[in-house]
Amino acid sequence: MNFNIDVLQVFEIFGVEVWITQTIVNTWIIMLILIVLAVAVRIILRKFESVPKGLQNFIETAVEAFDGVVKKSAGPRFMNLGGWYFMVFAFILVSSLASIFGLRPPTADFATTFAFAMVTFVLIQYMGVRYRKGKYLISMLNPLNLIGELARPLSLSFRLFGNMLAGMILMSLVYALFPVYLQFIIPAPLHFFFDIFFGVLQTYIFCVLSLTFIGSAADNSMDKPSGKKTKKQVINQ
Repeated sequence: MNFNIDVLQVFEIFGVEVWITQTIVNTWIIMLILIVLAVAVRIILRKFESVPKGLQNFIETAVEAFDGVVKKSAGPRFMNLGGWYFMVFAFILVSSLASIFGLRPPTADFATTFAFAMVTFVLIQYMGVRYRKGKYLISMLNPLNLIGELARPLSLSFRLFGNMLAGMILMSLVYALFPVYLQFIIPAPLHFFFDIFFGVLQTYIFCVLSLTFIGSAADNSMDKPSGKKTKKQVINQ
């Protein structure tokens, strides 16, 4: 049983080694699947009906549901981030489902989850500076705030990576316990838990936490007085 990430090809570009790993190839496969699905949906839904039904109804329901998650987690002013995190949600979800077909999930590689977490980290800092300006930068002078900000991409990436890798390892161990003729029967129900239920849950948690962090970083109310009157204000009144 090999849980290492295979290096499939190594070549040089201007003297720099480029490694084509199992994660990269599987990422390309999942990207291709998502692109084909997106193009197919666009072709099928060339004309939108005023009263949605069938596939159009499903797509509109999914988009509206995700927009609701974005609005509730980050706030209405960050609805433009819905497209990016919908893509992240779809990629992580398809990565989880791909393991059912024997494809190693790219999210079981820390490099993939850390890359997604770093995009969230950059968005947090950008939105914090954009909406709170110098007050956000001043808040980073507090060592606890600085450590908390630096820990966010690590916690986001390790949570997703650890859960995906653990699910893959557990399923591999379960398959190893049974002979080949039983592997298509006994471990099958566990795929529903580890790959579908657990995959959807971890995908949802990653996106909601990312959006919540971005919304809180841009929250101007954090820089406003608490509203409690000081002793001096009470005396002056």
